[in-house]
Formats: sequence, structure tokens, C-alpha cells
Amino acid sequence: MMKYNFNLQDLPLVAEKLLTEVPDKILLFYGEMGVGKTTLIKEIAKQLGVKGVINSPTFALINEYEIKNDKIYHFDFYRINKEEEAMDIGIEDYFFSDHWCFIEWPQNISSLLPTKSVKIELTKNKNESRTLNIMPVK
Repeated sequence: MMKYNFNLQDLPLVAEKLLTEVPDKILLFYGEMGVGKTTLIKEIAKQLGVKGVINSPTFALINEYEIKNDKIYHFDFYRINKEEEAMDIGIEDYFFSDHWCFIEWPQNISSLLPTKSVKIELTKNKNESRTLNIMPVK
């Protein structure tokens, strides 16, 4: 398990460290509303080479980004009511595509999550800094 405390200006460094230390391409982002999951994902995507605007897929469930020799699938399952909704968009195909998968609100599809993934937990501290915990899924 790795743990980082950071402020917004440290975000590029935190994203870089995260990318060098995660063993898998499926990243599960846990944290309360407004903690910075999407902001962190935007920075990671930028460092992976996404050009242009990176938006939260809150209403679309998934956004896809092309990067050199790869793709990023960014999921937001906050508004999902049943796991069947994720199955309807072909979630398993994405998970087994060997492309990057960034998943916000993974707890809403917990029984569908692959074991080969990394749990990233974000919390907001009293001084407005953030704590990032990175751990393998067991």
C-alpha cells in the first residue's frame, strides 16, 4: 500500500507517481463527492497523452479517449441504479480490453469489478489537502 498527502498544486507529481507505481490498468477511484476523483483522473489522462478536453462521464456513464497506442475508458457509476445497467453497456468487454479503465464510484458495481485492479482511495483533510491511498484489490 502507498499513501500520499498532497495539495492541488502537487497533482501532476501525484499522477506521475501513481502511473509509475500501479501494476494494473484498471483503477478504481473511491471517495466522497467533491473530493477530487475526476480532477485526479483528468491529470492522469493528460500525462498519458490525452489532448483536448477531459470531461466527467456522469450522465454518459463512459467517456473514451485515444492516446498513442492505447485508449482510456473513464467510467462514472454514481447515477447507476442496478449493476445490469453496467452490463448493458458491455462493461466486461472494456475490463478485458487491456486498455486503461478509470472507474469512479466502483462500489456501485462491486460484484462486476475485476480482481486485477487497483483501489485508489481519496480523502479530504481538514486543511483542504488530500490523502491518496493506493492498494491492490484482493
